[in-house]
Amino acid sequence: MKYLEFTFHTRPCTETANDVLCALLGDAGFESFVEQPDGIAAYIQKDLYDEEAVRQAVSDFPLADTTIDFSYTEAEDKDWNEEWEKNFFQPIVIGDRCVIHSTFHHDVPQAQYDIVINPQMAFGTGHHETTSLIIGELLDSDLQGKSVLDMGCGTSILAILARMRGAARCTAVDIDDWCVRNSLENIALNHLDGIDVYQGDASSLADKGPFDVVIANINRNILLADMKHYVARMNPGATLLMSGFYTDDIAAIRAEAESLGLTFIEHREKNRWAAVKFELFK
Repeated sequence: MKYLEFTFHTRPCTETANDVLCALLGDAGFESFVEQPDGIAAYIQKDLYDEEAVRQAVSDFPLADTTIDFSYTEAEDKDWNEEWEKNFFQPIVIGDRCVIHSTFHHDVPQAQYDIVINPQMAFGTGHHETTSLIIGELLDSDLQGKSVLDMGCGTSILAILARMRGAARCTAVDIDDWCVRNSLENIALNHLDGIDVYQGDASSLADKGPFDVVIANINRNILLADMKHYVARMNPGATLLMSGFYTDDIAAIRAEAESLGLTFIEHREKNRWAAVKFELFK
């Protein structure tokens, strides 16, 4: 799967401007963002790139006195392990309960759950905020003996944690073959069984499950389009955890979820990113 690598220059370059730009680009199909000194780098599947949508997002940018220009190239296949080690991937620490790190990290804090991953692509782990929000939900949930779906699994961090927390069986699904291969490596690194990894989108769920817990850390538009597929594979009383969007998007996510028979339980937020929890009562 080929990706395009965009460089967006924001002037003035502020955290708020970059956050708003990431939200707009997420709506246009971009999957991953990396902060840079004068803006952001952003990545999108080549087949999903809509030039008009990107130009419209830039021309209609809602913050006055902010100018944006951009360029892009086709992302090369690289040694992404080395790229992340040098530039991007830092250990994720959730109190004293969970730490996520790679084999190249040393002196990481001790935690109840120690997860080792080696990301071998530029995409798939998501933003720190959304990942840590879902991890917080999983740490506070009773997963013992439950069947879990990690949709849009990326590196399968969440499926790995769910299995460590006692889930009976986990299913990890991602549309990207890089993510599938990397997930299998990460599962092996953590010496786990009971996690099945598949390549596909939400339409591939018809013959999987049903599930007691569904996790989807993707983006707002995909969640809104695919939520019906998740609900169709949920057991009565099952939980749906979703993240990958801003607090401003909670209303739209909640409206779609409730139209499908889900009951809103709670939300969490961190730096304007949100995670929501729903249950299916039948």
